[in-house]
Amino acid sequence: MHTESVERWVHDHTFGQDQRRSAEKRTLIVSVVTVLTMLVELGAGIAFGSMALLADGLHMGSHASALAISVFAYRYTRTHAMDARFNFGTGKVNSLAAFASATILALIALVMAWESVGRFLSPVAIQFDQALFVAALGLIVNGGSLAILGGHGSAIGKRGRDENHRVPHDHNFRSAYLHVAADALTSVLAILALLFGKYMGQRWLDPLMGLVGAALVFRWSLGMLRSSSRVLLDLQAPDDVRGAIQKAIESEGDNRVSDLHVWSVGPGIYAAEIGIVSSRPLDPDGYYSLLPGELGLVHVTFEIHLCAAHLREARR
Repeated sequence: MHTESVERWVHDHTFGQDQRRSAEKRTLIVSVVTVLTMLVELGAGIAFGSMALLADGLHMGSHASALAISVFAYRYTRTHAMDARFNFGTGKVNSLAAFASATILALIALVMAWESVGRFLSPVAIQFDQALFVAALGLIVNGGSLAILGGHGSAIGKRGRDENHRVPHDHNFRSAYLHVAADALTSVLAILALLFGKYMGQRWLDPLMGLVGAALVFRWSLGMLRSSSRVLLDLQAPDDVRGAIQKAIESEGDNRVSDLHVWSVGPGIYAAEIGIVSSRPLDPDGYYSLLPGELGLVHVTFEIHLCAAHLREARR
C-alpha cells in the first residue's frame, strides 16, 4: 500500500479549537474589569471603614475567580488543541470549566440564602446611602460587562456563529455570562429593596430580595450543571441530531441503522459511531456523503453489516 493512500485518511483532531474566538477576548475584558472593580471596592472599604464595600468587593471576587476559570479554559483549549493525548481534541475543556464555574455559582447562591435568612432572624442597621452607592456601582460595572458579552449572545442557549466557526452551546461562555448576569440581578434587587427600605420603611424587603436572588441564581447554576455534565458524561446528542443522521442514512437503498451513538466533543461539534445493516452496503465515503453538513459531525465511524437474508443467499 502506498504511503500517500494512508495519508489521505489521516487528519488531526483540532476541529477548529486552535482558533482564537471573539468569546475569549470578550471574556478576558470582562474578567479584567471585574478584578479592577473588586480591587477598588476592597481598597475603598479598607480606607473608609465600610463593611458594605468590603462585602461587595469579596462577593465580586468570587465572580472574578469564576471568570478567571473561563479565561484559562479558552486559552488552554486553544494552546493544547494539537495535543495528541486528547482523543477528540480539547473541546470538552470548555464544558469542564463551565461545570466548575457553575459549582461556584451554586455555592454563591447558597451563601446569599444563608446570609438572607440570618438577616431575617437578626436584622442589622442598614446604611442606605452607602449601600445604594455600592449597589449602583456594581450595576454599572455589570451592565457594561453584559454589554461587552451581549454582542456574543447567540452562544447563550441557541445556535449561532462565532466568526467562521460554529459556537452553539458554548458552555464556557455561557457560564461567564451567567456570573455577570447573576451579579447584575443581585444589584437590581438590592437597589429596589434599599429604596423601599429608605423611603417606605420596608426593611424586611432587603433579606427577602436576597432570598429571591439566591433562588434565581441557584436555578441558573443547576441548568448549567445539567447541560455541561451531559457533555462530560458523553450523553447522547439531542434527538433532532440523531434523528437527522438516521433519516439521512436510511434514505438510500435498504440501509437500516442498527446502532447509533452521537456525543459532543466540543461546542456544537459531535463524534458518531453508526452501525448499519444493508444487503447492498455503500463504502464509508458513500455513507459520509449522505450525512447533513450542518450537524457539526467532525469524527464519524461506520460499522457495516450484511443483512442475514443476503448472507444466506451468498452461502447457497
